Amino acid sequence: MEKIEVPTENLNEEMNEHAKEGKRWSLYLAISTAFMAVLAAISGLMAGHYSNEALIEQIKASDQWAYYQAKGIKAEIAAFSPLKDTILIEKYKTEQKSIKEIAEGFQRKSAVYLEGHVILSRAVTMFQIAIAVSAISILTGKRWLWYFAILIALAGLVFFISNSFS
Repeated sequence: MEKIEVPTENLNEEMNEHAKEGKRWSLYLAISTAFMAVLAAISGLMAGHYSNEALIEQIKASDQWAYYQAKGIKAEIAAFSPLKDTILIEKYKTEQKSIKEIAEGFQRKSAVYLEGHVILSRAVTMFQIAIAVSAISILTGKRWLWYFAILIALAGLVFFISNSFS
């Protein structure tokens, strides 16, 4: 019986090259995941800021609406008083119009901030999903999952950048 010879001359070099390639892929995956985490953190911070600003603007609007109602009550009281000061009533009605414009302005600002919050929250979600898929990729050794994670992170980046233009 003849002995089968297996060429082992280049086997060690091939194994070393394969190991280097695996380490390189792991390094790229780790760096890209770190970038995803940074973008998720920045997006989360900005989403929180936008949420706070929306709340502040809505509180300002509520204050103006309360002021608007107070002027309306004063106008009604003046209308039913025995002296019935029509100049004062008209003054209150005129003041109400300007107060209403201010309140609506605060409401519009609140809506803009809230929209920004929603967009940035979507970005955070995409980045978090991408990080999770990257972790699964390194655990399973499947590169296609890493590529998929990059695509998801790019979707998050689109949300993040689109907030700058809205």
